Amino acid sequence: MCMCSTLPALLARRIPHHCTAAEMAMKDILNADEIKKALDAFKAAESFNHMKFFEMIGLKAKSAEDVKKVFKVLDVDNSGFIEEEELKFVLKGFASDGRDLTDKETKAFLEAADRDGDGKIGVDEFEALVHE
Repeated sequence: MCMCSTLPALLARRIPHHCTAAEMAMKDILNADEIKKALDAFKAAESFNHMKFFEMIGLKAKSAEDVKKVFKVLDVDNSGFIEEEELKFVLKGFASDGRDLTDKETKAFLEAADRDGDGKIGVDEFEALVHE
């Protein structure tokens, strides 16, 4: 199942062919079973912890290069940043059945990662957060 159907209509129209490549790219970098276990662990609203999630999926142990590849998958509009609108759907970037983050979880994730205060997450900020 393509994750595009769950993204806001505007983003989905802008990136119609991104999904298949994104899902395949994620599977090339991370273990699907670890992703499923992590998504199950954070299934309940308000339970998401980005640091535990990154550790559970094995991203924390990956190279900076691999983390940056994951960032590119999560940057669905290819702007070079993960904006708040994209961040809400970040779990769907790992698997199409991932849940949406709540507004509170989204804002907490953004605050943790946005080191320069511009309201979005750049690739270097993402890599630094994962390897914190």
